[in-house]
Amino acid sequence: MRAQPFRWIARGEPFQKDHTGEAGTFPPILEHLIRQRGLPDGMDLEGYLRPRLKDLADPFLIPDMRLAVERILLAIDQGQKICIYGDYDVDGVVSITLMRKILMAYGLESRHFIPRRGPEGYGLSTAALERCMREGPKPDLMITVDCGTVSCPEVAALRADGIDVLIVDHHEPNPGERPDCCALVNPKCGTEFTYLCAAGVVFKLGHALLKTRPANLDLKELIDLVAVATISDIVPMIGENRLMVRHGLKHLPNTLNPGLRALQDVTGMNGSATSMDVGFRIGPRLNAAGRMDAPEDALATLTTDCRRLAQELAHKLDAYNKERQNHEALIRREAVEMLTRDFDPTRDPVIVLGSRSWHHGVVGIVASRLMRQYHKPTFVIAIDGEGIGKGSGRSIAGLSLVEAIRACQDDLIAGGGHAMAAGLSIEEGKLEKFRENFTAYVLTNTDEEQRLPKLMYDAEISFDQLSLEFLSSYDLLQPFGSGNPQPVFISRQVGLSRPPLHMKNNHLRFMLRQGYQEQDAVFFGGGEYPLPDPPWDIAFTIDRNTFRGRTTLQLIIQDVRAAANE
Repeated sequence: MRAQPFRWIARGEPFQKDHTGEAGTFPPILEHLIRQRGLPDGMDLEGYLRPRLKDLADPFLIPDMRLAVERILLAIDQGQKICIYGDYDVDGVVSITLMRKILMAYGLESRHFIPRRGPEGYGLSTAALERCMREGPKPDLMITVDCGTVSCPEVAALRADGIDVLIVDHHEPNPGERPDCCALVNPKCGTEFTYLCAAGVVFKLGHALLKTRPANLDLKELIDLVAVATISDIVPMIGENRLMVRHGLKHLPNTLNPGLRALQDVTGMNGSATSMDVGFRIGPRLNAAGRMDAPEDALATLTTDCRRLAQELAHKLDAYNKERQNHEALIRREAVEMLTRDFDPTRDPVIVLGSRSWHHGVVGIVASRLMRQYHKPTFVIAIDGEGIGKGSGRSIAGLSLVEAIRACQDDLIAGGGHAMAAGLSIEEGKLEKFRENFTAYVLTNTDEEQRLPKLMYDAEISFDQLSLEFLSSYDLLQPFGSGNPQPVFISRQVGLSRPPLHMKNNHLRFMLRQGYQEQDAVFFGGGEYPLPDPPWDIAFTIDRNTFRGRTTLQLIIQDVRAAANE
């Protein structure tokens, strides 16, 4: 079953091919794209296209930053025992890695702890804290990274046991609630830096410590780790995120981190790095360890100083990723079968699916794929043998899953996260009631126009405008991601130079022709449904493809439709 077809909508004013810029410095298409996105307040074009690390803002602008620095310095001076408690995803594992390196620069060894996704769940759960206390000495200070903001009862229990808690996080706080911690370093509690991932907040904490008491640590050498976490956590690619990712991607091919280098070798990266490389090669392998309840292997990969061990661990993560892909394919196939029986994309505004046979660590990926395929807010839930479901959700633009979870909290055991991606726990018997109330929330808080699938494109261009020179200018807009989406172009009256080549996973490879110009193109998942007869109108992004030392421009097809009559 296919979703409703996309409606193609131009983003902003149409691109005028014969337009010439005022200064003539950049190609007209680049100026058009920049005008559509708009420059941040107070930033000139040069500062936007070539941001500098020295432009990073004062870290003490984040609430409680000074309190956090003072508490860490006290722990350093008194040689206190510290435990770093983090999440099992890429952002959590990178945040632990960064925090450990920062503390080591001040001569302070720390232990770390990561909960297991399946039996213990996200954050400061009672089961995870009990294991944490069994596995090591009782800490004087617990530093939580990428979790803790809404863990008021758990933090209170730690405080009652004489343990100070310092929270470094970026998740949404509950209105009117604050944990009993010595510092809550979370930009969402009142600053302009609400777009940072947890690793970005840890990086800012490291900056604040160094400004207060210098140490033998060059934060620039850690910027590649911040880039990996920022891209993998799908936070907005704006402000300081864009700055740190841009510099981190430049640094990544020459990283000093043996684990990051080994992951690039295992995934076949060829001496350059883009946000796509991190998002589809490095990030999934680090995440796969957590999804398979082995997050310590991901952390070990990033923290080892041994190149041989790093290679062994990177291959282990690659094996986890293959296992994850198998689980994902099975769940997605079963989910689509469920939708075929009970779901009407023209009628139903949400997708809520659950099964006792699904792996809890993969439901978020499947939710993301279903959301993109059907353009519906989606929750996919794995239910255990006790009838307790753990699910992940993904949303459409303009609908906050965090607010939806709050509106449906009577149906749930727990829930939280971000506007576009969230998690929940639910009793199996309440699944249908949650679906009904989630449906009511979506219908009340969105209009019909918002719920219709649409493809926003930036400009119409012809094949004769595409070249490596064009690609070099286009690359100045990178890194792409949430908040700075990769530009989507359309071209009309496109034919095939030869029949499509079918690859694995229903991907298609084309050699496309428009007039006398040809372009190589890939359509991921394009073989799942029949395509119209050419000629076509195509929507696509562009990418740099390097193979055996030769670089070409490649089209990544987003949608195909029968060519409109002109």
